[in-house]
Amino acid sequence: MIYIKTAEEIERVKAACVLTSRTLGEVAKWVKPGVTTRKLDNIAREFILDNGGKPACLGYYGFPGTLCIEVNEMVVHGFPSGYVLQEGDIVGTDLVVELDGMNGDSCYTFPVGEIDEKTARLLRVTKESLYKGIEVARAGKRIGDISNAVQTYCEHNGYSVVREMCGHGIGKSMHEDPEVPNYGRRGIGPVLKPGMCICIEPMINMGSKNVVIDSVNGWECRTRDRKPSAHYEHTVAITDGAPEILTTFDYIEAALGHETHAGDDINHVITNN
Repeated sequence: MIYIKTAEEIERVKAACVLTSRTLGEVAKWVKPGVTTRKLDNIAREFILDNGGKPACLGYYGFPGTLCIEVNEMVVHGFPSGYVLQEGDIVGTDLVVELDGMNGDSCYTFPVGEIDEKTARLLRVTKESLYKGIEVARAGKRIGDISNAVQTYCEHNGYSVVREMCGHGIGKSMHEDPEVPNYGRRGIGPVLKPGMCICIEPMINMGSKNVVIDSVNGWECRTRDRKPSAHYEHTVAITDGAPEILTTFDYIEAALGHETHAGDDINHVITNN
């Protein structure tokens, strides 16, 4: 069942999203060659706890980390470990934070040092596809409109869309109805209504769409052909007008030394609409 939030509840989701975004901004400062993914996880966990939040993924059905770490061909649900980041890697950091009984969710895929242009283009197109999906996340539209916008943009650019993993509703739980696939037909699926909070998260592969789940731990999802995968995510509130992006990449971009302006995420949607 889809849970429609009150204005007060959306504000609490937004507060959780702000802490999520700030945490990824702290993580961004440490993404560099020579740093272990476990170090990134420790940075995230300590920052969340110091700011009154709870790492929602830690211990979730036995998951061992605060961050889902996605290095190179890892699509989603990778474990933090002693792996040392190398020049030319990419690393996704998928994070859910609980604050005051509500959850915020975001993901960003970082280049580690200098990466080749082919991989940089994958990151760029995947991030752009996130905003393509957000653009159509308006009351009266359907989930399939979001799905189709992401799929069409990525496949037009020569990439494939993971089928097994998808976005979702969010609020009191990190995963609520509805599911938000990154592929599908326009005009199908649940109708978007004001008060819905959803996570839109393209998971896009350079090669085949096929993935494999680790048979030992049952969590880590990789591309079958071991080619790179990229993953970006925002938590979005459906309103009577334009979608409200509750998470932001501004803290990340600032940490990376990129010029940002307040509200860049929602301005991206408005200016491209």
